[in-house]
Amino acid sequence: MKNAKINYIIDSLALVAFSVVAFSGLAIKFFMPGGVRQGRFQEFLGVQKSVWSQIHDWFGILLIVLILLHLFLHWEWIMRMTKKMFKSDAIE
Repeated sequence: MKNAKINYIIDSLALVAFSVVAFSGLAIKFFMPGGVRQGRFQEFLGVQKSVWSQIHDWFGILLIVLILLHLFLHWEWIMRMTKKMFKSDAIE
């Protein structure tokens, strides 16, 4: 598989993971606040708070892995650009 296709797949999966983490985080924060008597038995869209928390945690871990993989695949570019940026500042 070519690098561009691998990057596209990883970045697309990272976007999906980020969207799930963001949505589940907002659902937990604003629609199932802590300190309510129902505790973890609160529901949003028919899903209990404990399930939302599990979804949030696992997709957060997936997002971290995908970001690390993204950085690994782009490491040479990152190093070249960093060297170029510092070299440009030294000349000027």
